[in-house]
Amino acid sequence: MHAPSESSDLPWWKNLTGYHWFVFIMASMAWVFDCLDQQIFTLARHGAMKSLLPDGADLNLYGGYATSIFIAGWATGGLIFGVIGDRIGRARTLTGTVLMYSVFTGLSALSKGWIDFAIYRFITGLGVGGVVGLAVALIADTLPDRSRVGALGAFQALSAVGNVTAGLISIWGGSLTASKAISPDMLWKAMFLVGAAPAFICVLVQLKMKEPEKWVVARAEGRRTGVAFGSYASLFGEKRWRHNAIFGMLLCVVGVIGLWGIGFFAPELVGPVIGRSLQSLNLPAEKIAGAQSTWIGMNAIFQNIGAFIGMLVMARMMQTLGRKKSFSIGFIAAMFATIGYFQFFNGHTDVFWMTPIMGACQLSLFAGFAIYLPELFPLRLRSTGTSFCYNVGRFLALTGPLTIGRLQHSLKEGAASPDQAIHAFRNAASYMSVVFLLGLVVLLFLPETKGQPLPEDIEIIPAK
Repeated sequence: MHAPSESSDLPWWKNLTGYHWFVFIMASMAWVFDCLDQQIFTLARHGAMKSLLPDGADLNLYGGYATSIFIAGWATGGLIFGVIGDRIGRARTLTGTVLMYSVFTGLSALSKGWIDFAIYRFITGLGVGGVVGLAVALIADTLPDRSRVGALGAFQALSAVGNVTAGLISIWGGSLTASKAISPDMLWKAMFLVGAAPAFICVLVQLKMKEPEKWVVARAEGRRTGVAFGSYASLFGEKRWRHNAIFGMLLCVVGVIGLWGIGFFAPELVGPVIGRSLQSLNLPAEKIAGAQSTWIGMNAIFQNIGAFIGMLVMARMMQTLGRKKSFSIGFIAAMFATIGYFQFFNGHTDVFWMTPIMGACQLSLFAGFAIYLPELFPLRLRSTGTSFCYNVGRFLALTGPLTIGRLQHSLKEGAASPDQAIHAFRNAASYMSVVFLLGLVVLLFLPETKGQPLPEDIEIIPAK
């Protein structure tokens, strides 16, 4: 059996039916709003910590705790909803996860202290974690094989739309703060409320989505023959799937630590660097706070402009060079780009070129995950296996935010000035960037899947 050519002259979107487009758009909307919520948290985290913690508390340290709690919820939700998606269907499970993350993003704005904020973020993470594995499996099982790689690359690239929207919200909030229309203590709350609203629209439309025909037929055959769907016992009971699950998970660990443990702590560098330069101009505190929020938002926008381009480039590389060569290039580029950013970022002009380079290199890896992970598992375990790789990887990767918080805290002890504290943070991020090299080691144990059909271990005969 041969897979349709990935390097066809036809674009991936040619010959898609109206329903194919509907599925692609709805799955992508779920992911866009998911990413919006993730970035709202990243951009509002510092303001939330400042508002919810007592004076003198280490904001970066507790910000790392909150991020790790969110990632733990993300990982837990992915493991739970991945199994449910294989058992009862991708579409209906995806709808439930979107509803969960939207409701609890809004509730985060009502937090009275650090503990209830962390609880809301954990439950938000449950919903957020379920989305990507379900959406990837839904697209992979619905669209034609010829369109799969391009569609999944575009799906992942569209995450930048949610991330850029979050950046625009931050800029809007910064302008309101600078004009005294809203206080810094209220800004982070408003951002969470705005970030929650669009997801409800997606839920209403998703109620019309059908389950993939391949899944419906295979599920019926599985019930007839007793083959397990959505089973971790099956995933780990069979050598081929167990091997792919373990090393696929380790591959994701590298990317998630690099992004959530290092890259998404860029606001904690941008804010102080911009603030330091503005303090020399003797501007009032509210003007400085507004400018910091604006430039943190700008940084997020340019990070994701780079990410959008990087993910499309990664999808094309995977079609031409293959999966493993493309990942190798991506890991090396991500390491050098991340070290360069955290060592040399020194002002607002660097946002326009250093930030998109780091965003392109770090986030291109996630387009690779969206394409590669579904190719490692059969239909009956595709959502389970994909979600396992993403989300057990996150359990291990939640050590990243904790580590950078602790490492930065240790390095800045005894710092005699704010500049020395910033320098300690730069070094902490740079030391951690060597994690990308571990991805090269993991690749040695994974198969090349370019040009091969999705693996199956039960016969699927479409209904006539």
